[in-house]
Amino acid sequence: MTGTDGIKIVLHPVSDLAKAKATYTALLGTEPTADSEYYVGFDVAGQHIGLVPGGAQQGMTAPVAHWQVADLDAKLAELTAAGATVKEPAHEVGPGRRVATVTDPDGNVLGIMQDS
Repeated sequence: MTGTDGIKIVLHPVSDLAKAKATYTALLGTEPTADSEYYVGFDVAGQHIGLVPGGAQQGMTAPVAHWQVADLDAKLAELTAAGATVKEPAHEVGPGRRVATVTDPDGNVLGIMQDS
């Protein structure tokens, strides 16, 4: 069994990116470290908080926590063997970063990510 390095990213689906950016800037007390029309992200206390415009249209119905793992494929195999269902197969989202999501038996979405 492989372990995790904890939750490193939490993605929040938002319908109005400008309003969400203002709210999260006030909440977190810092300006975004990534700021574009398709994504806004904040780095605070070792975690990355991301705002995903149109996330609901992508199937995000609530915030999704992404757990850092050393071997994404091995962890994905362990999760599915334990009863999780793949929601979003493993894929690269940036240089050296792969992500996947699964649903647990109650339908909660769990994200896993690997940085190389």
